[in-house]
Amino acid sequence: MKRTVVGAILIAGLAQLVATPAQAAPEANPVTALRAALIRGKGVNVVSKTKVDHGRGVYYTLNLDGMVGFGPQGEIASDTSQHLQYSKTAQAGLKKLGMAEDAAMEETPLRVISSGYDDYVSSPRFADVLPKGTNWIRYSPTDLPASNPLLEVLEPTTLEALLAHRTSWRGGVVKGTIKADKLVKVSGPFASRFRGYSWSKPVSTISYTLRLSTAGLVERVTAKGILHHWKGSVLRVEADTRYSAWGRQVTVALPLKSEVLDQKQLEGKVPYQVPGAWN
Repeated sequence: MKRTVVGAILIAGLAQLVATPAQAAPEANPVTALRAALIRGKGVNVVSKTKVDHGRGVYYTLNLDGMVGFGPQGEIASDTSQHLQYSKTAQAGLKKLGMAEDAAMEETPLRVISSGYDDYVSSPRFADVLPKGTNWIRYSPTDLPASNPLLEVLEPTTLEALLAHRTSWRGGVVKGTIKADKLVKVSGPFASRFRGYSWSKPVSTISYTLRLSTAGLVERVTAKGILHHWKGSVLRVEADTRYSAWGRQVTVALPLKSEVLDQKQLEGKVPYQVPGAWN
């Protein structure tokens, strides 16, 4: 089941470089450092904030915080809390469209535990539809959630592409610009969410800044994307993600089977796809 930008679906009715050689780079290679950190049982803390802007005051923000667990190939599990908030203009427009109740539900906090191709979602919004003693809804199959909706720097191929498209690299700060049609070829998470924005003209672009530790690990990534959909709409996305406690011990505990119902068992009562603005 592909993840969708839920906020974009709700407000759809409202709005119709060549890289230059860098200066001397740090000895630590960020891609090598990342690959070395991808050890089963280890992980990193993540705090992220994203703004998705449709123009004319119609936007939403999403805050995410939690932890990500690794395997040899990358992210394999996560436990995050998410909170979406619509702008006042978006709320007013949704109310006119008769979608105020849906919007209010989307603003309810979520906890999402991901492992493999399964997502377990818990939220107060489901209290009235879940039987007593059941607190989680299982979605499957799913993609793993991203730590940053534009640039998943926990993915070695994405990080490698960003370094290749840098315009500067000074004192552990990497800056650059990459076109969406390039990024979609190397980043599965980006392609899953924004493929429709990747082949349009004018070409979508993303500018970014990476801040690296002395060991070469990414401590922060900020990105701004102007994404042109092939149908003509434009989406402006700003994302800021911080990473800390690299190499921490991570154990993602799944809910007990007795506390879980599959989404298919609640057809029509809960969202068809995984809630969350960039899940």
